[in-house]
Formats: sequence, structure tokens, C-alpha cells
Amino acid sequence: MSGYSAALPLSQDPNDGFSLLKTIPEVAKQNFKMLLLTEPGERTWDVNYGVGLKRFLFEQRSFVENNLTSKIINQTRNYLPYINITNMVFLTNDEDNVTNLQITFSISGFSGLIVLEI
Repeated sequence: MSGYSAALPLSQDPNDGFSLLKTIPEVAKQNFKMLLLTEPGERTWDVNYGVGLKRFLFEQRSFVENNLTSKIINQTRNYLPYINITNMVFLTNDEDNVTNLQITFSISGFSGLIVLEI
């Protein structure tokens, strides 16, 4: 069976050799996740690519929500223009000192919403 892209992290699949992403929404979700997790400067051929979530780890919540939101919107507009962000929510669990980011988006030309949680 064919696919659009290798699923990351790489893993073996008895049918395809490597596990593959077989739908456009799966590929878009993986591409979006890679954009969020890549540090600017990490890709030598495009030093501006990436949001760099790690840079926001120990910042104040208000700083993170304001600056990270605008960084994600700008980077998505530049590198993944087929993704339309409809909602971004910071989910905080003060008891465990954990904050998750939940992004809901759609893909141009496809119906339905996709949720990515980091």
C-alpha cells in the first residue's frame, strides 16, 4: 500500500517497510507538529523555520500565551499556508505544573477540524 509520507518517529511496517501516513490530514498534522517543535536555526537551509516551543518552557504564562500564539500564527501562515487555525487553548493543570497547548485547525480543501495537542 502507498502513502504520502513516512510517519515519525520512524518505525517498521511489514506491508510498507516503514509506517506511512496515508491521508492528507495525517500529513498536515505531522507537518504542523514539526513546525511547532523545530527550533529556529535548526534547519540550516532555512534558519527562520520553526516556532521553538522549548524557548517558552519557563516563561510566565501571560508572556507565553501572547508571544507563542502570534509566533505560531505567523509561522503557520509562512510555512503551512494550507492550515487554517480556528482555535488555540492553553490547558493548565496547576496541581501538576503542566500546560498543554491544544490547537484546532482545518485544511484548505478538506472538511472537518483536526485537533493537535502538545
